[in-house]
Amino acid sequence: MSEPESLPRIIIDADACPVKDEIYRVAARHKLHVLVVANSYMMVPKDPMIERIVVPSGLDAADNWIAEHATARDVVVTADVPLAARCVKVGAAVLAPTGREFTPSSIGMALATRNLMQDMRDAGAVTRGPKPYSPRDRSTFLSTLDTILVRLKKHAVSRT
Repeated sequence: MSEPESLPRIIIDADACPVKDEIYRVAARHKLHVLVVANSYMMVPKDPMIERIVVPSGLDAADNWIAEHATARDVVVTADVPLAARCVKVGAAVLAPTGREFTPSSIGMALATRNLMQDMRDAGAVTRGPKPYSPRDRSTFLSTLDTILVRLKKHAVSRT
């Protein structure tokens, strides 16, 4: 599958992503290529702009594939903070399904918070899990995704 090198792509960390259908619709509107990365077979729409990538099972196999293939022209959708940090490092725009954008200035605090909570759980502390996914999260995600895509497309046009 080929697309102009200047256009953004959307790479989805798909195993637990609650906004895949929304991403497909936004990508179709913007005429963008979508890579759906998972370590098991996953149904995707029959669309030449949507590509399923099935990686071998194993710890962090999907994360490693995404981190190795993400570029500064991509939008990576993931709730995985360590993966987000790896993608931010290569210049990709990174967005959580809740609409939170991970940036070079915010990723350090996100990692520190994630690591602190992991240490607390490992020490036996009872912590609350993530909040239930809400319609507001979905709306924030769509708004932020659109803003990021407009920004990346403007940047792509200025490079040509």
